[in-house]
Amino acid sequence: MGLFNVYPLYDIEIVKASGATLWDSKGETYTDLYGGHAVISVGHTHPYYVQKITEQLNKLAFYSNSVKMPIQYELADKLCELSGKKDYKLFLCNSGAEANENALKLASFANGRKKIIAFKGGFHGRTSLAVAATDNPSIVAPVNATDNVVFLPYNDEAALKDTFAKIGNEISSVIIEGIQGVGGINVATESFLKLIRSLCDQYGAYYIADSVQCGYGRSGKFFAHDHAGVNADIYSMAKGMGNGFPIGGILISPKFEAKYGSLGTTFGGNPLACAAAIAVLDIMAQEKLIANAEKLGNEIMNELRTIKGVKEVRGKGLMIGIEYEFPIEELRKKLLFTHKMFTGNASNKNVIRLLPALNIEKEHLTKFVEALKAEAK
Repeated sequence: MGLFNVYPLYDIEIVKASGATLWDSKGETYTDLYGGHAVISVGHTHPYYVQKITEQLNKLAFYSNSVKMPIQYELADKLCELSGKKDYKLFLCNSGAEANENALKLASFANGRKKIIAFKGGFHGRTSLAVAATDNPSIVAPVNATDNVVFLPYNDEAALKDTFAKIGNEISSVIIEGIQGVGGINVATESFLKLIRSLCDQYGAYYIADSVQCGYGRSGKFFAHDHAGVNADIYSMAKGMGNGFPIGGILISPKFEAKYGSLGTTFGGNPLACAAAIAVLDIMAQEKLIANAEKLGNEIMNELRTIKGVKEVRGKGLMIGIEYEFPIEELRKKLLFTHKMFTGNASNKNVIRLLPALNIEKEHLTKFVEALKAEAK
């Protein structure tokens, strides 16, 4: 085998998918409750999504960002409209790590500062600056290490105030997931996000809302940060943006002045990626998927809290963490191999992550609850 062996793999080969259903090479069917880390936002092979990509592929798949591409403007307009950030501007890239990398650089360019506030349990990507702001020393290579990132406890208002009081004039930006994904579905409190907003305003720092996993309608609002009723300066996004087609981006507030050459990308914003992202937004709007995520999320979380052995259920919308008193890896294997259900885990070994498509049907979630109840006996 010629692949660099960095992934522990299940002995399953998925060959086909539709909606929330997966088929393997042996003809077995599975229910997808994880969507490849919140990537599948509108279901596998949605007909409209396939149609839009096919149409674009037959016209133009790629050209460089040296020419005008109307499809980029269409994507920006639809994204700003559905997200409610109508006066923001869009920069397109290819992934969540790239999005966060560019967000952190843009903030530093704007105020000329180096210090970044990040949070314990946070995950922002694997590129140089994004991984330096990620709370996982095992994936930070020596060349990535920097003393410019200060890690604080998540939701600790006193620690945040104290840090700003000490080094506020050195802080370029604060980067935070509205709901931590890899960290175990930890939800930022509204008061904490409001405090970040006020301290950034007071000290001339920028608030970066990492919405790579918790954005794009997953929480029942377009961005999880919207639950706090505050606007960030930059929103990063990627996973659910293209429903599996690689695309990322940052939405940038009017505070920032665009300068030629300050940000750039070869593949970012290519016509094929834009077609995929436009299809996702169209489906989300037409099928009212943000409201669906909120409704189903509330219903299923209430049901999950009744299951024997469940310590806590956290999350918003269809970004759900189920914490047990014990490590859940064996339970996940039973869910996969006995009940044919894909779920996710977290750095907290006791947490199952649910990140299904936003148009998943209630019956799939009900069957998952029944499977957990069966295993709890």
